Amino acid sequence: MSDSAARDRDVAETESAFAHPEVAPDRSAAYGDHPDQVVDFYAPRDGRTGAPLVVLLHGGAWRAPYDRAHVSPLADFLARRGFAVASVEYRRGGDDIPQQRDGAESTRASGADPVAGRWPETFDDVAAAMDAMPVLAARELPGADVRRIVVTGHSAGGHLALWAAARHVLPEGSPWRLPAPPPLRGVVALAPIADFTVAAELGVCGGAVAQLLGGQADFEGRAAQADPGVLLPTGIATAIVQGIEDIVVPQAVSEAYVDAAARSGEMVGLTLLGGVGHFPLIDPAADACAVVAEEITQLAW
Repeated sequence: MSDSAARDRDVAETESAFAHPEVAPDRSAAYGDHPDQVVDFYAPRDGRTGAPLVVLLHGGAWRAPYDRAHVSPLADFLARRGFAVASVEYRRGGDDIPQQRDGAESTRASGADPVAGRWPETFDDVAAAMDAMPVLAARELPGADVRRIVVTGHSAGGHLALWAAARHVLPEGSPWRLPAPPPLRGVVALAPIADFTVAAELGVCGGAVAQLLGGQADFEGRAAQADPGVLLPTGIATAIVQGIEDIVVPQAVSEAYVDAAARSGEMVGLTLLGGVGHFPLIDPAADACAVVAEEITQLAW
């Protein structure tokens, strides 16, 4: 496919994914005092009890303009498939966050994207939300089975999903380290920013990885606590769904993570979807979204 055709496909897929109206949650609950520390809950649409809980982490390059609203149609889609869903908001980067460029601190240039992520707040929030999830879900969705939790996320949210499942292998002294593996049935990461070295080399999302880590000066030290590609093996069942035509987070990023997992002695499932780019994975109107639901089903039930 030519570069022009690939860009046209991406535009069309993006428009389709973002064309769905926002779906209001059944309940919402705070897991902290900041306005972004909130979880939206969607009950299974068939009213079943004992439904597995899908924790959903949205993407958007860890940047503030993209919040959980854009994945609310996906949350509703999964709820219609019989899942209980918890869609997590977290603090992201904005215009007020300084960033490192070539060793010098600066704010973003006029017209450029906001800075990606907040260190350490983005990670503080995901850790806090995951730790609070069993209690919050049991209270807000009493029909959910909090013993069967699958974490999923798209793009930057796919990174956070992989990271959330790897907190027990964080370096000693990390504030987010868990003493034992989190009680998860598995992870389904959708076009995740799963390997920071490869993602940075490819300039994924306008250099978002380096921005998330605070710039090149902090890259190596912080990547040791944040890069799923080095937090292996996890011992938790993990599957990746990736569009072959993805020009936002290319296939090479997922493949690098899968290869790193194999070198660590762990097998990670990789489902490659032909003729699919970045956004059909979260688009309820796309066939790819049904594949995502099936991957979650295989881990949850």
